[in-house]
Amino acid sequence: MATNATRRRLRIGVDVGGTNTDGVIVDPFQSAAKDKGIVAWHKAPTTTNPSLGINDAITAMFKSAAIEPEDVASVTIGTTHFVNAVVERDAARLSPVAVIRLCGPFSKHTPPCVDWPDDMRELILGYYALVKGGLEVDGHLISDINEDEIKTQCAVIREKGIKSIVVIGVFSPIDTVKRQEERAADIIKAAIPGCDVVCSKEVANLGFLERENAAILNASILPFARKTIRSFHEPVKRLGLNCPVFITQNDGTVLSGEVAARLPIRTFSSGPTNSMRGAAFLVQSEPNEAMMVVDIGGTTTDVGILLANGFPRQQAAYSDLSGVRMNFSCPDIKSIGLGGGSIVRKENGLSIGPDSVGYKLPQEAVVFGGKVLTTTDCTVLGNPDVKIGNPELVKGALSEDELVNFKALVKHKLEKVIDTMKTSPEDIPVLLVGGGAVIAPDELKGASKVLKPQWSQVANAIGAAIARVSAVVDTVKSTESKTTKEILEEINLEAVEKAVAAGAARPSVTIVEQETLPLQYVANKTRFIVRATGDFDFARNDLSSGPIDEPVGPEQEMDSYEKVAKKTISKREIKEDINISAYRPNVRNRVWSISETDLNWIATGCYILGTGGGGSPYSLMIRIRTQLRNGATIRIINPDDLPDDAQVGCGGGAGSPTVAIEKLAGDELLEAQTELYKICDKPATHMISVEVGGANGLGGLILGCSTSMDIPTVDGDWMGRAYPTKWQTTPVVFKERDTIWSPIAVSDGNGNVLVMPKASSDTHVERIIRAALSEMGSQVGAADAPVTGAETKRWVVEHTLSQSWRIGRAVARARQENRVDTVAETIIDECGGPGAGKVLWKGKIVGVERTLRNGHVYGECLIEGADVRDEADGAAGDRPGAQFKGLIKIPFKNENIAALRVHSDRKEELQEDVLAIVPDLVSVIDAQNGEAVGTPEYRYGLLVIVLGISASDRWTGTERGIKIGGPEAFGFDHLKYAPLGKFVKPRSVIDEFDDSS
Repeated sequence: MATNATRRRLRIGVDVGGTNTDGVIVDPFQSAAKDKGIVAWHKAPTTTNPSLGINDAITAMFKSAAIEPEDVASVTIGTTHFVNAVVERDAARLSPVAVIRLCGPFSKHTPPCVDWPDDMRELILGYYALVKGGLEVDGHLISDINEDEIKTQCAVIREKGIKSIVVIGVFSPIDTVKRQEERAADIIKAAIPGCDVVCSKEVANLGFLERENAAILNASILPFARKTIRSFHEPVKRLGLNCPVFITQNDGTVLSGEVAARLPIRTFSSGPTNSMRGAAFLVQSEPNEAMMVVDIGGTTTDVGILLANGFPRQQAAYSDLSGVRMNFSCPDIKSIGLGGGSIVRKENGLSIGPDSVGYKLPQEAVVFGGKVLTTTDCTVLGNPDVKIGNPELVKGALSEDELVNFKALVKHKLEKVIDTMKTSPEDIPVLLVGGGAVIAPDELKGASKVLKPQWSQVANAIGAAIARVSAVVDTVKSTESKTTKEILEEINLEAVEKAVAAGAARPSVTIVEQETLPLQYVANKTRFIVRATGDFDFARNDLSSGPIDEPVGPEQEMDSYEKVAKKTISKREIKEDINISAYRPNVRNRVWSISETDLNWIATGCYILGTGGGGSPYSLMIRIRTQLRNGATIRIINPDDLPDDAQVGCGGGAGSPTVAIEKLAGDELLEAQTELYKICDKPATHMISVEVGGANGLGGLILGCSTSMDIPTVDGDWMGRAYPTKWQTTPVVFKERDTIWSPIAVSDGNGNVLVMPKASSDTHVERIIRAALSEMGSQVGAADAPVTGAETKRWVVEHTLSQSWRIGRAVARARQENRVDTVAETIIDECGGPGAGKVLWKGKIVGVERTLRNGHVYGECLIEGADVRDEADGAAGDRPGAQFKGLIKIPFKNENIAALRVHSDRKEELQEDVLAIVPDLVSVIDAQNGEAVGTPEYRYGLLVIVLGISASDRWTGTERGIKIGGPEAFGFDHLKYAPLGKFVKPRSVIDEFDDSS
């Protein structure tokens, strides 16, 4: 018997897939050896009860390598069970969910699951209710929860038989005092015995819709996840292993079984992450270059980019799972319904998947004597070298033509998803892993080489075995008595201690992520996010996995669950990609009636023109899209067509973008208009947005919609971008009146309206409204008195909705044609060409600092120059973009102010060269997808492209315009404005596409 001093400290990794259960035993102290320290491995079909498969895998490996239970330091399990349930829309594993929003009068126009695919929403969302509750950003109540109101909703939920409930409150992630979600959860649990209640604040952070989406998916999978994870623990106990059991989560680190059973959504992307981490482990001796990892399982194919540092490329601000948008970091993975168990159909033309026989492949596939034709059967038929099952059984299953079509279809599906993941058309090495990799061809278009290393079929299990330990502290602290630096040091120590407590070896723990986010309009409050990771501590023997609380009965046993292979494809909405080059907007008689496609492109363009500010248009875009789908119409007209006596009203949101993503709009925009016109002589005949940049770019469309004021919206705005203050607008530049922005009305949407019939100056309007903002929830709808059509034609920044549409179309086309690497140049072309703008910089964000002054977030973003394709597509060579070397700084005040090249002279004094500065536009876009990155979304490691676009001559044509919109207005008196290029007026969509005879 080995002594404690000589005993090995082995790690077991098990991946429980939809089709196969893979296992490995790794000696981490031998990972540099030729065999990578892999002591044993095993692959077998996943059993109905996963515990049996895990038991069999570990038992088989113990026998093959003569391992004693005492040698095992940990068991780490990864699973695709939960994400497969979502991808397949499996009603047997997804429970209906009821949602109770603690929101008061807000969010009514964007109900739960409004942005989900139709079939997903119909399957999961069983009921929702909007009730009193929610907080303002400063912690004050929107309203307190009403116990009787919640009990009334519980009676409805109980009547519907729904047992999974999500509670989500406005600003609940910072609710440490009122504890509204927790109190509501207690009421629900008392009213509906035996139910599962998920509080959204446990699942994700600020971003209401995205947090709610994640919480709903988490709640839907909860009963199945609890049974599954409970079944994972059983074989460990049965085999006498006295070691902790961990579950891998999305970032490649581990969770305790107890936490995973409560928050299974954190494991949704663990399968691809494990596969990619395992792949990195297997090819660590390869040249240090990025690779595409294609993990083909039994049910799905997951594709991601493995960066040169051995970690998966992460998604940016938001993640997407099966069409559902969420706001926690996940590896940038594209999944398709293609695997070794995918069902092949011949009726109405050959089709593959997306449904699969999954773990029943050995029973249901034809090569094993079953009756369901799968991709494995067809692969065996078409490739004699594949030795699976009995090839005789599959003879005649496909004709020669059908077999050719099958191979072409598999190849096309793989090449298409690989193409989608790339950011340039250049070939990239492809690493094939997973048990279903046999169905893949040896050559793939877009692959410079196809690799399949030894043990690649159990890469997922290897990734699980080598997973690290992590801990996150996400909290809001007062900076009144301590500096931000002092608090950050304390939180760093707290994160390290949490990681050590979770099982990390103290010397190996490092802080890998730090973020400080001052809360706008809240004195001395900052949100801190710190992540620490470390290697597993093999010397520890005090770690154990807590039991999963679950009443034991037949309905709780995993072996009572039977997933029946589907014989028909479920009915769902499938939309083909539109032909972007051939698309024509609906313009007749010089009126542009916008479609969903137009709306999507306009929203994309608005955020890019927002120059980092203005807030994300996403929630407003979803609101308008819903109205369009319900039959509403929105009309846009050219400002040239305005009658001189037209009354052009204006409206939009004012306040913090952070508030806008959390406290979704109610009726404040329309209420402000209603109150304003009680004191105005004439009603508005047309509507215009105050700024095209950001969410307010869609404000004119919402107000002009047939379901609102039902008046045309003008193709233009008062900024041509986003600016932080109301006096930074073109009507103020022209100064044809002493005061433009009074009378004015603002509404907080919660019963409070402020009307200013008169003001002495536009600066006073701004100051007074800003002062009121902090008492009105830091977000209001504003309504401005109408100006005449003649004035509008003199003051307006023309055709900015058209410009947004063109920018959005350029981004969509770049993604569709796999030209994201040149999307920046395409955007510049749409904004007037190289003479009117330029790509200022390409690189990686390496630092972000934020401070708060007078309600505005000031800060700086540091971007280190690089070819943004280096990390995604291998060495740069002489490709365009490699010239960006060094560092730039982007100072911002809500919006980006400038792009400054930073360097030192011989005296080591910091020098700054102006690449672009206001009023010219400085926009940052995500290098991976071409979408705008707002200042609240700046974070370390994000690959970005910085654009400079010439400002409208409404700003640059006079000294007054440059004074109001230029560097002096932001306190940069030491910098002078020099034009980036020559402004080119955007071409009107109406002028180009009018179908009138």
